[in-house]
Formats: sequence, C-alpha cells, structure tokens
Amino acid sequence: MHGYSRLGNPRAAGSPPSSPRCRHGRNKNAGGRGPKQSIVEKVVVLLISVVFKRRGVLLFAPLLYISGMLLYMGSVSFDVVSLKNAVVVVRKRSPPGSLYRSPQVFQKLWPYMQAESNHTHNFLMTVWNSKVHQVWKPCISKDTPKEGTALPQSNGLFIIEANGGLNQQRLSICDAVAVAGLLNATLLIPIFHLNSVWRDSRGKCWPLLRVYVKRDSMILKRSCFDNARNHVNVVRELPGDILERFDNNISNIVNLRVKGWSSPAYYLQKVLPKLEKMGAVRIAPFSNRLAHAVPSNVQRLRCLANFEALRFSNSIRILADKMVDRMIKSSSHSGGKYVSVHLRFEEDMVAFSCCEYDGGEEEKREMDIARERGWRGKFRRRGRVIRPGANRVDGKCPLTPLEVGMMLRGMGFDNTTSVYIAAGKIYKAEKYMAPLKQMFPRLEMKDTLATAEELAPFQGHLSRLAALDYTVCLHSEVFVTTQGGNFPHFLMGHRRYLYGGHSKTINPDKRKLALLFDNPSIRWEDFKRQVQDMLRHSDQKGVELKKPSASLYTFPMPDCMCKEAEARNENSNMTNKTDFNT
Repeated sequence: MHGYSRLGNPRAAGSPPSSPRCRHGRNKNAGGRGPKQSIVEKVVVLLISVVFKRRGVLLFAPLLYISGMLLYMGSVSFDVVSLKNAVVVVRKRSPPGSLYRSPQVFQKLWPYMQAESNHTHNFLMTVWNSKVHQVWKPCISKDTPKEGTALPQSNGLFIIEANGGLNQQRLSICDAVAVAGLLNATLLIPIFHLNSVWRDSRGKCWPLLRVYVKRDSMILKRSCFDNARNHVNVVRELPGDILERFDNNISNIVNLRVKGWSSPAYYLQKVLPKLEKMGAVRIAPFSNRLAHAVPSNVQRLRCLANFEALRFSNSIRILADKMVDRMIKSSSHSGGKYVSVHLRFEEDMVAFSCCEYDGGEEEKREMDIARERGWRGKFRRRGRVIRPGANRVDGKCPLTPLEVGMMLRGMGFDNTTSVYIAAGKIYKAEKYMAPLKQMFPRLEMKDTLATAEELAPFQGHLSRLAALDYTVCLHSEVFVTTQGGNFPHFLMGHRRYLYGGHSKTINPDKRKLALLFDNPSIRWEDFKRQVQDMLRHSDQKGVELKKPSASLYTFPMPDCMCKEAEARNENSNMTNKTDFNT
C-alpha cells in the first residue's frame, strides 16, 4: 500500500496515525484557521461525502426511496413535539389529505354558497363546451347482412354461465354473442346465477335484458333472448340430439377453463376444435373471458349486442320511462335537463374501502362487523395492514354526499338544479344526506320519484333496481361518477353512443379533492377554481377514442361509431338522421 493518505499528505508507510487526543489539541489551539464547525455542519459534510461516493449512493438510494414511499403512503409520519408547563407533548402529524375534514370545510364555505346564486341563466344549459362531439354517429348497421341471408351451418352449441350484477352480466352476454359469432356457434340463452350481493334469482330467462330482432320497426317479445338471425344463432333450450349425446345432463358437457382476456386466436385454436369434435362446449365462469383488442368484425358483434340488441324487460322499461319523464318535468326551469349522481356510499362500499369518516369508534366497530359479514376474514389475514389515511390520499375513498354537493356547487350548479341520486341503501342516510339536500333541495331518488306501489315488484331484486337507476342516469344532461365500477363505465360508453360521442360525464380527480377537503381555511374562489378545472378536464376527455387496452363498452369510438362524413361515404344509403332506436 502506498504511503499516502486519501487527502494526499505524504506519510511514512510504517508510521502510526496520530493520537485523536493530539489531533483534538491541535485543532483547539489552532487559531486563525477558520471558524469551528458545528455538529450539524459536520453531519451534513459527512453525509455529502458519503453519498457522493459510489458505495454511498448504492447504500442510500434504496433507503431514501423506501422512506419517501412510506412517508407518502402515511405509514411513517413525523412527530410534533411541544412543551406545555414543562411537560413534553407528542402529537402525530397526519399526511395532507388523509383525514376527513369535509364537514369543517363545508361550514367555512356554506355562507359563500348561499350568497352566490345564478338567477340569469341555468348552468345546465351551457355546462359542456366541447365543440367536436357532434361529428360522431352510430354506424353498426352498415355491416348488417341483408334480411334473409342465411348463416353458415353451426359448428356446435356454445354455453356460458354468468354471475354478478347488472352490468357484469351484460358484459358476459355481449362477449358471448361475439365469441359465438367468431366460432360460428349456436348460443344457448345464458344461465345466470344467484349472486350473494345482488340476490337475484337464478334462471335461464334473465328478467332484465332481452335481445330483439328488428322487423318492420317492431320488437319481438316472445322470449327473454330472441334470435338475432342476421348475426348469431340463439336457442332457448338444448336441442334434443345434444341432450341425448350427453345423457340429458348439461353437467356432462365439458367445461373449458379459459383464462381471462383470451384472444380470438386462442378461441379459434383451442376452443373451436373441441366444439367441432364434441358438438357442444361450456365456459363457466365466462365474465371477462374475451380480450379488449379483437378484430373489427368481432367488435361489431359486441357493439350490436350492447347498444342495439339488449333492452330491459317491459316491466323495468315502463317504470324507468315514467321516472325519466318525471325528472324532466321537475327540471322544466332548466329545459328538462338534470344532473344524475352515482353515489357509492352504501355500507358495504364504505367497509370495503377501509376508509374512515367522522363516526369515531362506533363507525370502526360497524365497519369491522360489515367487513367480517361480507368477506369472512379477508381483512384480518396475517400481514394485512389497513391504512385509511393512505386510501384517502390515493383517491380510493367513496365520496360522501356532502363532498359531492360541495363539488357540484363549486362547479357552478346552484340550488335550483334538479339532481337524481342513483344508489343503494346509503350508510346512515339521515346523517350524511342532510347536507346534500341542504345544498340541492330539488333532490330525487328511486323512492321519491316512484311510488311505493310502483317499486313493490322490484324490492329484493337489487339488479332490477339498478336498471331503473341506469335508465334515469342515461338520459341526464350530466352524469357524475364517484367510485368507478361497471355501472359508470357502461353508462359512459352508452352516453357516448347516444350523445354524438361525448360521455357528458364528470369524473373528478379524487386525489385533488382529498387535499381540497382537508383544508378548512380554503378560500371559496380557490375551491371553485380547482373543481371547475376538473369539470373542464372531464369535458375535454368526454370525447375519447378507444385505446387497444381499453373497453369498447366505455369507448365505443371508432368501433361502433363513425364521423358523419365517413358514415356518408362508407354507406351512401345511410343518412346522418337514421333512427337506431337507441
């Protein structure tokens, strides 16, 4: 080893280092060599010198990253120490946005909401500023075979089983129609199972939706799932020869295990040969078993099934149409336009989100019971850590009715706005709905818009009640989504299909809202500016084309819709005013 130190001072190879006591003494008596370094300065210099070395970077970089993530997620927070009467008081500092302070924010902003009213014009008349959304029109029918065109001979019977709620079953139907068309198979009316949440009865004849055939502008209503003859063969019961082949037992038909989001190539290579060989195959469960990115001819079948063929059953449609008419009449002051809100503040949703509000220990106890009742120990598994603050900061907490109301008032909707709330049983509705009704007196729900006698046949059937909500939301001028899920995603796509390509949906940034609702000292003007930016962003994103990994049911353009000029050029027989009976 060379006889030089790291600082470059020559030293004999065998000379021992000087005594620390001697070095300290020399520094102590060395006047005029510069000011003494404090302990903090020495630590900073030491850290910098270590970090700028290669080994220091490798050592500290992961630690700094992990520490930053822990701080961001709320797992670690600094303690605030203060002195009171010579006693040390330690308080835990919560990450910004991690607490439910919305009631305090409301108390601060409510006087400004009361003072600000719009008497000159209704905001609903000018809420959307997008200039390009009128160029898109449905154009599924341009690929429809001529009436009477026979389908090729079927390769076999295709059977699926589906469960879940309203739109999860809807997705399964549409994907099943697409796969049946791809395989040139005959589709058996799907079998629907009882779901522990939705609690609708099991059966082959789904009481919610029907596929119809358009003939002379009439809708055939002889069964729940009529044959769309020009595209896919559909049968109500298993043919006799198939039953005999499998000893009159549908369970003997092979059930293929298909991975989620499988490609059309997989179905053609793996499923079709077995279908041709055995004459019938089952896929159970079938939900989400077809990829989003498929050839245009397969997508067209999805479009046809979802936007043209499926209809709610008569009992649902009759009451739903009455409810829409009543909302329009109650909104006559705004040209019949109203706001609909999908409010996910039911007890099970609050429990599943693991978020905390202002209910204290009683709320925690109720949520623990609800989680155990609904998910049987899932949230008590070893290693499972529940961090309500981190969930709120990350935008995963369901918006409360109070927060929805403040957001809408800040966006410009005043107290004359008619609002429809689509929801199940709201958690502690009397407490949490009161401020929303205070901000929007013209508030309606299923049980206020329809009579008890009208709703009686639907009670106990949650997906039928959801179908009523779906229809009222579909025809609103503004739809507000607050928590995600199949319901708003299908609605956004359906509304794009109906309204010239624009979803007319407010999809708020809940991470930003968490910060706004965490600031009781926020100024009304600042609050309005922030939420109005969210409204403008939702308006701009309302017209959006489907990306390869996205769902057609949310983004029907360009697979199910065409620009007006393109629609005229591709099919000269189709005009822009064609009525697709949507």
